[in-house]
Amino acid sequence: MKKIHFARRLNAFPCLLIPLMLMLTSVGYCAGTARPNILFAFADDWGRYAGAYADLDGPGTLNDVIRTPNFDRVAREGVLFRNAFVTAPSCTPCRTSILSGQYFFRTGRAAILQGAVWDPDIPSFPLILKDKGYHIGETYKVWSPGTPNDAPFGGGQFAYDGAGRQFNSFSQTVTRSIESGIPMEMAKSQLLDEVASNFKSFLDDREEGQPFCYWFGPTLVHRKWIKGSGRRLWDIDPDSLKGKMPPFLPDVHEVRQDMADYFGEIQAFDAGLGVILKQLESRGELENTLVVVSGDHGAPGFPRGKCNLYDFGVAVPLAVRWGSAAGGRVMEDFINLMDLAPTFLEAAGAGIPDVMTGRSFLPLLHSRADGWHDRQRNWVITGRERHVARAREGNLPYPQRALRTDQFLYIINFEPDRWPMGDPRSVTDSARPSWNDLENNTFICFGDLDASPTKAWMIANRDNPAVAPIYDLGFGKRPGEELYDLQTDPHQMRNVAMDEAFREVRSRLRTQLLDRLHQLEDPRVTDSGRLFENPPFTDP
Repeated sequence: MKKIHFARRLNAFPCLLIPLMLMLTSVGYCAGTARPNILFAFADDWGRYAGAYADLDGPGTLNDVIRTPNFDRVAREGVLFRNAFVTAPSCTPCRTSILSGQYFFRTGRAAILQGAVWDPDIPSFPLILKDKGYHIGETYKVWSPGTPNDAPFGGGQFAYDGAGRQFNSFSQTVTRSIESGIPMEMAKSQLLDEVASNFKSFLDDREEGQPFCYWFGPTLVHRKWIKGSGRRLWDIDPDSLKGKMPPFLPDVHEVRQDMADYFGEIQAFDAGLGVILKQLESRGELENTLVVVSGDHGAPGFPRGKCNLYDFGVAVPLAVRWGSAAGGRVMEDFINLMDLAPTFLEAAGAGIPDVMTGRSFLPLLHSRADGWHDRQRNWVITGRERHVARAREGNLPYPQRALRTDQFLYIINFEPDRWPMGDPRSVTDSARPSWNDLENNTFICFGDLDASPTKAWMIANRDNPAVAPIYDLGFGKRPGEELYDLQTDPHQMRNVAMDEAFREVRSRLRTQLLDRLHQLEDPRVTDSGRLFENPPFTDP
């Protein structure tokens, strides 16, 4: 594989001020205090849905329906970030970015879902913390399935799951238990006890006084969950979502039920978070623990969510709590989740490798500001290459990069002749796939969109004149450039890239995005994409 020559980290401050800033940071945050514990609670496929966002988004949105009391507590006692984004809307590249503190496209074969290989020369925050004396561990999922021994958490040697891994299949396990005669609340409690036992074993395994870093990464929010479980297990009425669905999704019962089931899994994750917070509190550890809660991209199985650079695909919840840091604040500053690695390292008093492109947001936690703290934090870059290998003939990726500002979303689709969600395959055949196949077989068509009731309903009803426009938005091919005015089009449904009125904006954002990608040595622009075009990311 061709090695990428990484650019050095670009700082926002003049170089002569960096030593002074680091010294002040160290004195302000670390002197005379114990190094903080770090709890990172991170859910698969959890987009920006939590009760804490209901008031921010205004009435009539989906966040009116979901109940996340433990996430809301972290936000209430800490900081809620309104503009948090992932670098890539696919689990392995997203997690690679978080672990390395870099854009996913700088990490070689670690940037793909299937066939990922971690380059041990890339520094990762867990192993840096371990070298600094931290007790590290994880439960359920950190990086890609089948993590090799040279990956950030060492292929499971730091895994704490002796009590089981059934929490990952929450609705399936609870439903089976109910059907076998176990009361629902007891069945839920058994899975929450598993979470508590796994975390207890991690805490009991550390040396006295040793700070810890724990990654709680259950996969229950990832499909597929049990149809109807949102109502059955969490009393979420699908029809309570009526009139609140985003306009690019059909507001019909089948899709509302699918969303309600998704919300049920999020609420189960939140219940697991509550168990961990309670255990920290009972041990007197909560106030010296940096608690960070987030998700790795948007909703699976819903068009324009996972595997898309629209907000529905890359915007995520983020709440952070740390002891005496001023709580109850809402920050507008843009956070890219690759910023977590340098934030964790700075909080622990560890050096931040120059190769990291993320930027610590520790000053935001210790400020007393609401709204904007740093007006320069008003944009993020996101991107995508390959998700599942079988989505397109020849294992080809769908390369995209995007610049998201507080006013606009600008996207470059480098290969607009390809299908963004994967080849249509049997959908275009005379023998249409069955509803059951569309609900359960991701790869029968549009393989970058998980099989789901929503996918099945939209494909089955695509010829309906009322459905056709949003079907095309979700499944159809896209032009080389997209531009959305977020002030008038918050759901990013009207592409104005070719409108004369937006010519200057499009040119400016394109220049800003491409200049930055060249600075970062993104192979998609420096090598004409050859690294990413030849699976599994090798030279021709």
